[in-house]
Amino acid sequence: MSTNDIRVSFPGGVRVDAEYHGFTIKTDQPAYAGGTGTAPAPFDLFLASLATCAGYYVLAFCQGRNIPTDGIEILMRMERDPDIKMISRIFIDISLPPRFPEKYVSAVVRAADQCAVKAHLKQAPDVETNAAIRKP
Repeated sequence: MSTNDIRVSFPGGVRVDAEYHGFTIKTDQPAYAGGTGTAPAPFDLFLASLATCAGYYVLAFCQGRNIPTDGIEILMRMERDPDIKMISRIFIDISLPPRFPEKYVSAVVRAADQCAVKAHLKQAPDVETNAAIRKP
């Protein structure tokens, strides 16, 4: 297993865990989907990764300019297409406190737009799934 590999395991019920870079990322399904709701669902982690990635770039922008981050809030909203039951639009709204320097408002948006998760959504990788029975 290389350092870029993610190992998935099944600890019980409909929980699915991933081992990556020394971390165990736990997932579960909500009760209505047969889970116990003990951890976020995988899709929830996907959405949270986009929001927190944008947040990281806002944080780094502010830290690089000694701008306090207390009072900055980020809200990510989604619209679903009812016909295909998938998210069709995502909005990342950055709420800045009154003391935030006006000259950096558009720059902080550009910083958030540098998010690597967003970049991968725009230039999506091909995903290939394979299966093989291990030899004893």
